[in-house]
Amino acid sequence: MFYNRKKLSDQELLSIYKALLLPRMIEEKMLVLLRQGKISKWFSGIGQEAISVGATLSLRPDEWMMPLHRNLGVFTTRQMPLSKLFRQWQGNQDGYSKGRERSFHFGSAEHHICGMISHLGPQLTLANGAALAAQLKGESKVALAFTGDGGTSEGDFHEALNVAAVWDLPVIFIIENNGYGLSTPVNEQYRCKSLVDRAKGYGMEGVQIDGNNVLEVLDTIKGVRDYCISHQKPYLIECMTFRMRGHEEASGTKYVPKELFEQWAEKDPVKNYEQFIIETKVIDQQGIEAIKEEIKMYIEQELEDAMKAAPTVINTHDELKDVYAPHTREEGIVPVIKNELSTESDKGVQEKRFINAIQDGLKQSMEMHGNLILMGQDIAEYGGAFKITEGLLEKYGRKRVRNTPLCESAILGAALGLSLEGFKSMVEMQFADFVSVGFNQIINNLAKIHYRWGQSADVVVRMPTGGGVGAGPFHSQSNEAWFVHTPGLKVVYPSTPHDAKGLLIAAIEDPNPVMFFEHKALYRSISGWVPDAYYEVEIGKARVVQEGDDLAIITYGSGVHWAMEYASSHPDVSCYILDLRSLLPLDYDAIREAVQSTGKVLLLHEDTLIGGIGGELSAWISEHCFTYLDAPIVRCASLDTPVPFSIELEQHFLAKQRLQHSVEKLMAY
Repeated sequence: MFYNRKKLSDQELLSIYKALLLPRMIEEKMLVLLRQGKISKWFSGIGQEAISVGATLSLRPDEWMMPLHRNLGVFTTRQMPLSKLFRQWQGNQDGYSKGRERSFHFGSAEHHICGMISHLGPQLTLANGAALAAQLKGESKVALAFTGDGGTSEGDFHEALNVAAVWDLPVIFIIENNGYGLSTPVNEQYRCKSLVDRAKGYGMEGVQIDGNNVLEVLDTIKGVRDYCISHQKPYLIECMTFRMRGHEEASGTKYVPKELFEQWAEKDPVKNYEQFIIETKVIDQQGIEAIKEEIKMYIEQELEDAMKAAPTVINTHDELKDVYAPHTREEGIVPVIKNELSTESDKGVQEKRFINAIQDGLKQSMEMHGNLILMGQDIAEYGGAFKITEGLLEKYGRKRVRNTPLCESAILGAALGLSLEGFKSMVEMQFADFVSVGFNQIINNLAKIHYRWGQSADVVVRMPTGGGVGAGPFHSQSNEAWFVHTPGLKVVYPSTPHDAKGLLIAAIEDPNPVMFFEHKALYRSISGWVPDAYYEVEIGKARVVQEGDDLAIITYGSGVHWAMEYASSHPDVSCYILDLRSLLPLDYDAIREAVQSTGKVLLLHEDTLIGGIGGELSAWISEHCFTYLDAPIVRCASLDTPVPFSIELEQHFLAKQRLQHSVEKLMAY
C-alpha cells in the first residue's frame, strides 16, 4: 500500500497512528467483554477504521457528523470520554443515552455527532439540514454523513442526494463499501459498476478511493471539504473497504468466502500504516510497543472507571419527563390563552376565516423568529396547495421560504438537521395523506430523539386533513390516530380560527415536534374573531364549547361543528360540548369534568372507528370515571372504509351521518 505523506510532519503521522490504533484496540477489548457477557451486542468496524478516523480528522470539531454503527473512530477521534462510552455500551444510566439506546444509536451535541437510527438512510437527510443551517448562518462549514453499500438501496439515499444537489448544500456523503449489507453481497444490492457513478445522476461530483489508506482518506476529504465550502456543492465519496467481522458478532461470517478474508487481511489499515511509519523511520518497533501499552493502560483504566458506575435506578417520573424537551417561556412575552375564544367586544380583534387565521400565525411567527424556516412542496411562488404561504416568499426570501422536491422524508430529515443547529422549521404536507412517505422520519427520528440523547426536534408539520370535499381516498384521510400512539410527538387539531392561530404559534414556540392538523373543509367555510396580537393557545388544554345537562359530546376538528349544528337543531337535548383541541397531550381534567357534568358521553370524530382516538378516550373514561357514568359510552365515527370519492358515498361515510342516531341511542338509556 502506497502512502503519500505530502507535508505531514512525523508528529502528525504519529497522531494519525494513535487515532487509528485506539478504536482497533477498543474493539478488541469489546469482543472480549462480549464473550464474557458484560455487553449484549457489538457491531464491529475492524478493518474500516481508516475511513472513520480520516474523515473525522479532515473536519473541524464543530462540523456535524452523522456516523453509523461501524464508525467508532468518529467517536474516539472527537475525544469523547472513553469511560462514558463504555457505560453507554453497557446500557448504564451514566452513558450518553441514560441506558435508553444501545451501541452507537446515540449522539452528542457537544461533539457535533448525531446519533443514528437503525433505518440507516435517514441520517443522510439530517446532514442536509445541518449543512443548510451553516449556509444560512454564513459559516464556512460542511456536514458529513456515512452510509453503507446496502444503505444506498434505501429511498432516503436518493432523496438526500437529490435535495443536497438541488439546494446546493455543502454536504459530504461517504459510502463505506465493505462488500456486504448484512449477508447480502453487492452483486445483489445494485447493478451499476461503482456506487460513485450515481453522483452523476444527481449533478454532483464524486470519487472512489481506497478506504483502507488513511492518508488517502484524509487528503481526499480535506480537498473535498474545501470544494464543498468554496463551491457550496455536495460531494459523494465511495470508500472501498471490507468488513472483517460479521454484521454483528452473533451473525458470524460463514457466508463470506475465505479467500476474501485473506485478500483483505493484507490490506489491514492499521497494520499497513504501522509498517509505513516504521519503514519511513518515523518510529521504531519499540516505540510502537510503547504506544500500544499506553493505549492498553488507558483502555483498562477507563473500563475500570466505567465498572464503578452505580446500578441503574429506574425512575418513572424521569422516564416520562425526558420524552419531551422542556418548554420554557419568558413570562409576559407571549400571552397564553387557555380556554376562552375572543368575541366581537374584545379589543384588537378582527373577524377572519380559518385559513386567514393560520396565515396570520405563520406571518407573525416568521417576524418573531428570524430562525424559522418554512419548507414544502409549492409553498414559494405558488403559495402552497391551499395558498396559506402566499406572499411570504416576497417578504422573507428563498432562504426562509423554500420549495422542496417531492421527497417528504428528506425534508423532514432536513428539518431535524436544522434543529441540531438551533433553527425552527415548519414543514407543510401538501395533504395529510402524503405524510405516510415521511412516516419513518417522524416516528423514529423526530419523536424519539430527545428521549434518546436529549436533542430537541423543533419542527412543526402542518397537515391539511379531512374529508367532505370530494377528494377521494388519497386526499381526505383523517390520520391523526397514527401519531397519537407515538410518544415524543404533540398532536393538535383546532376547530376555530382563534384556536388555529393560537395553537400554530404555540406549536412553533414549542421545541418539540408538533403534528398540526387543519381541516381543509374549514379553511374558507368558517369565520371567527381573532386577536391581532401574537398569542398562544396552550397545547394540552381543551375548551368547553357549551354547557349542558343531558349528554356530553367530546370531539375535535370538524366534529365540533357537527356537534354545534346538532345542538342548535335539537334544542330539546341539552348538550355539553368539549373541544379537545389537543390529542397529545390530552386534557384529562376537562374530560373528567365533561363526564361528571352529564353522566352520558358521546365520543365523536371524523376518523374511522377502529383504532381511532375515541377508543383510547373510552378506555380512559371507563377506567377513571366509571362511577360517574349513567350509560355506556357511545362512539360515533366514520365508516371503516377508505374515504370514497363520490359526494353521496362520502357523506354516507362520514361520522356526521350517524350523529343523530348515536345521540338517540345514548339518550335512550
